Amino acid sequence: MIYFAGAGCGAADLITVRGMKLLEKADVVIYAGSLVNPELLSYCKKECEIHNSAYMTLEEVLAVMEEAEKQKLTTVRLHTGEPSIYGAVREQMDLLDEKGILYESCPGVSACFGAAALLNLEYTLPEVSQSLIITRMEGRTKVPERESIESFAAHHASMAIYLSTGMLGELGRRLIAGGYGKDTPAAIVYKATWPEEEAYLCTMEQLEETAKAHDITKTALIIVGDIVAHQNYGKSRLYAPDFETEFRKIKKSREKE
Repeated sequence: MIYFAGAGCGAADLITVRGMKLLEKADVVIYAGSLVNPELLSYCKKECEIHNSAYMTLEEVLAVMEEAEKQKLTTVRLHTGEPSIYGAVREQMDLLDEKGILYESCPGVSACFGAAALLNLEYTLPEVSQSLIITRMEGRTKVPERESIESFAAHHASMAIYLSTGMLGELGRRLIAGGYGKDTPAAIVYKATWPEEEAYLCTMEQLEETAKAHDITKTALIIVGDIVAHQNYGKSRLYAPDFETEFRKIKKSREKE
């Protein structure tokens, strides 16, 4: 059996309990060494066969999986963060489908949530934003034209932008062109939840200069939107005294005699 597991966004103790147990029983682990915290490998048993996919092609990764299956071994494919977000897992799964090899997925904590924890953010602040857009700038992987930065910026929703640290000048210009104001709050979060994590607040037009000032060139998440400022929001109706749920009934005041 092949298990695709999310390693979490950095800290070794942010892997899920299920993910940790999968590593503990794994006979073979193929991990994304460029971004996965190597401390996670300490959960593996001593005899576990470990491969770093940063040095492998897709075909080589699949070959290791196939060989493990022939020997009836348990394989964990350990991806950074949450595998379903920029994890390139579908192409692996399709090849496994072709060969009739079974697999399951185990979720993980993505960087946008690690960054939110570091900054104590709420992406869905009432009366500010009720949506979170997860996207990226186009690099070697193409982005559909209908998903341009400008089109997303027009919504003024909370945005978490991955894989774009080397293009912050262009990113800032395109966000502003799409409708965000130049002084819209933004944050640059480097290696969220790792021991060396850093976070810097700035405005939309200051993204590039802020990154240069702190020598941040990769492995950072960009958060933009008014939610970064924690201001001018409404309270949730969930805990309002006049809001009734199946768990909490409205408390009626006693009439004066």
